[in-house]
Amino acid sequence: MDIKAFYDTRTSTLTYVVYDAATRDAVVIDPVLDYDPVGSKIWTESADTVIAYVEAQNLRLHYILETHAHADHLSGAQHIKDRFPHAKLAVGARITVVQEAFKKVFALPDDFPTDGRQFDVLLEDNQVTVAGTLRFEALPTPGHTPACASYLFGDALFTGDTLFMPDQGTGRCDFPAGSAEDLYDSIQRLYELPPELRIFVGHDYQPGGRPLAWETTIDAQRRHNVQLPADRSREDFVAWRRERDAGLSAPRLLFQSVQVNVDGGHLPQFFKVPLNVFRPDSNGDLELRDC
Repeated sequence: MDIKAFYDTRTSTLTYVVYDAATRDAVVIDPVLDYDPVGSKIWTESADTVIAYVEAQNLRLHYILETHAHADHLSGAQHIKDRFPHAKLAVGARITVVQEAFKKVFALPDDFPTDGRQFDVLLEDNQVTVAGTLRFEALPTPGHTPACASYLFGDALFTGDTLFMPDQGTGRCDFPAGSAEDLYDSIQRLYELPPELRIFVGHDYQPGGRPLAWETTIDAQRRHNVQLPADRSREDFVAWRRERDAGLSAPRLLFQSVQVNVDGGHLPQFFKVPLNVFRPDSNGDLELRDC
């Protein structure tokens, strides 16, 4: 199994192509569609780079996997599906919870589906899926969002926003239906996996200006994760995570990204940008204001 990483400098996002070099079977994980809110400009440079690699390697693309409904970049899944129409778009089955929450935030039409039908496949917890000669398991890792899934391919685990590099930590938990308690429990389950298991992260923000990195291990996370080493208590992490999240700014592309991503990467004719939707609650989490 081979893994090719692509880094989007604008959103610090990692996209991966996972493939079998012998059979050319492949999947893409977390593709990016380029977007500039100034002028609401869309272009496809990031996704086209992935497409060019798939074509150059003569790969057979079976799946496009989303680890969750991202809040910091628009999904390039539909652009890739346009080029590879037989590839199936898959996401964790609890995407329906996220759709229901954000349907209210954006006052989406009554007929906006919240049953996940915008995706080709809704992956149940621990579901094993075959993609040609590749096999992957969808491990439930809720916390950052309730629909987060990490994908296990042999000795490689793709964690999205659940775990970052050890010097960065974990994803935030202050979006609607996010949960620091769930994130702690999810990561503890990951820490029970073999220590040599490779982890491929969804973002790298290069703390301290260090070089770009995207691969680590379960053992390195357990020993060196700056926010959640294996011996940190649940109570301590939850209190710390809530306090930290209360001081974080909203992602720059939050509203545009979520509107696209809960709809399977389909672009609306117009974006809705609600005013004063979020406010801190008594615990420091973002509370959904009625709209």
